[in-house]
Amino acid sequence: MSAIAGILHYTEEPVTVETIENMMRALQKYPADDVRVWHNRSIFLGCHAQWVTPESTHERLPFYDKQHKLAITADAIIDNREELFNRLQVEHFRRKRMTDSELILAAYLKWGKEAPNYLIGDFAFIIWDERNRRLFGARDLMGSRTLYYHRDPRRFAFCTVMNPLFTLSGIKKELNETWLAEFLAIPVILDTIDVHSTVFRGIEQIPPAHSVTVADGNVAVERYGTFVPSSGKLKLKTNGEYEEAFREVFREAVKSKLRTYRKVGASLSGGLDSGAVASFASNPLREEGKTLHTYSYVPPADFVDWTSKTMAADESPYIEATVKHVGNIAHNYLDFPDRNSFEEINDLLELMEAPYKFFENSYWIKGMLEQAQKHGVGILLNGGNGNYSISWGPALDYYAQLLRRLRWMLFYRELKLYSRNMRVGRSRLLPVIGKLAFPSPVPALFTKQKPGPQKPLLVHPDLAQRTNVFEKLKYHDVGLTESSMDEFAARIYQFESLSMLNHQGTSSTKLSLRYAVRERDPTGDPRVVRFCLSVPAEQYVQDGMDRSLIRRATRGYLPDEVRLNLRVRGVQGADWIHRMTPSWSEFTEQIHELCRDAAASSLLNVNQIKQSLSKIGSSPKPDCAFDPDTRLLMQGLVVYRFIRQYL
Repeated sequence: MSAIAGILHYTEEPVTVETIENMMRALQKYPADDVRVWHNRSIFLGCHAQWVTPESTHERLPFYDKQHKLAITADAIIDNREELFNRLQVEHFRRKRMTDSELILAAYLKWGKEAPNYLIGDFAFIIWDERNRRLFGARDLMGSRTLYYHRDPRRFAFCTVMNPLFTLSGIKKELNETWLAEFLAIPVILDTIDVHSTVFRGIEQIPPAHSVTVADGNVAVERYGTFVPSSGKLKLKTNGEYEEAFREVFREAVKSKLRTYRKVGASLSGGLDSGAVASFASNPLREEGKTLHTYSYVPPADFVDWTSKTMAADESPYIEATVKHVGNIAHNYLDFPDRNSFEEINDLLELMEAPYKFFENSYWIKGMLEQAQKHGVGILLNGGNGNYSISWGPALDYYAQLLRRLRWMLFYRELKLYSRNMRVGRSRLLPVIGKLAFPSPVPALFTKQKPGPQKPLLVHPDLAQRTNVFEKLKYHDVGLTESSMDEFAARIYQFESLSMLNHQGTSSTKLSLRYAVRERDPTGDPRVVRFCLSVPAEQYVQDGMDRSLIRRATRGYLPDEVRLNLRVRGVQGADWIHRMTPSWSEFTEQIHELCRDAAASSLLNVNQIKQSLSKIGSSPKPDCAFDPDTRLLMQGLVVYRFIRQYL
């Protein structure tokens, strides 16, 4: 786990020591176990290393291979080491101490620019190929680590984070209005659909699943891989074979992400995804003589759960059942009674280097990492992508598919069982399924979306017009219109659009650098995702049960009250308004200040902000937590603070 940086001059202009020192000094706000640079006349590579794996403790980055004249700087944990050792025919006596950066170099020597296709893990790396006068790098499929860059006619500069790039001459913090327009226009958690751009003009980024090649002054950014499996659907004989195949793939993915000389932790909710990750991690750690440290957020003691009976803001009963059943867990409940979203804004803006939208959860996401850091945790597992991989299985969309294909007998049987399990009459389910099966008209995946309910919009109309933002967004499922995608299409879109992956990777990278704790998600491992995408739909919905495969495959791994919980789902962030009640008058005063600010008023829809504030009032109820007007106000304040402080 590292922050990497570097500069390549296309001309004979030398990279000065002062330039190197300035970039590396900008990384000093993050803790480091080792800081090194490598340079010659026209190129410099740097690494601000945080050691996590056993091999990294003797890894010295940047590394220069004199024999092959290759230099590398990398932020990487490679998970398929044994597979690569065998493919590359690495001698057995070298394998245990071989670092991940050396493994990446060996892959590059064998496969060249195709090397990223063979790597599984979390990585961003840059290689200087001296013989070919070529800079080559890549970011992993999931986009778990960020890689920003600036290019101009005389140089190419890159860094894990953006601020060090502003230490270079000629690079200023100028607002990218196109990025901001997308951020403001998209009402869901997604930042933008443009995975190449950033909030600053002149600063771009390598998207997930992309490589970059710099040669002769030309910069080429190309997609190298995909999550979609190259083979067709997996065909096994029995349910048991599918369950065992899942366990084998998932077990390998989880185990590969436990590789650390420090302690291992996991964020744990009361659901299937994080529970499965924890349960599959517990035994391998026990064999190593380690305990799994788990962390769960719970609302403060004075919060009254206002959500429906099918939702749970406090998942403690399910969490306790998992901890007790799995064993070998040191569990921590965290409620952070003195924290709220409003007080976290400035710190999050400094950390994220851009506006952000995850304010409902910001205080506990940061707090959980702080606690893990105090406990000496190096790896913090999560199940963030599980909804579309291991625990996917939308019953109603599957039944709509059966109905379209005229599979009447199976449809009748499944609907009867689902109605019984969910305690919902078939007469209520049939109209919903019928609409899913036979929408009218039937839109294609990337046709113009159907108009949906009018949503309050934060983007200023003039900014929207000059950036043409709504025209750009109309072919994307970003919450502005009624979605044209069923859950089958949405699943592929999740892993192929890259926008959500980019969003997740950005926050994960910057939080991990702050706390020197690496977040790792086995549910997004390419081996797991490809396996799950290859499994037939009937394995995911069976006997009237959604998410059937994970429920069956975790028999013995998870308690039945979690594994077979069909009717209650955990909900996060339901208490963020409750927490902000003592600060609400200060919050509203800053909203009024925003409305009077000329710079903010030219970018934000002040008329809508005033309407939303009037609607929410001076004393909002906790059940406004997911109200679009409340979210608009908070998002507007985040952007306003960013404009005031960083532009």
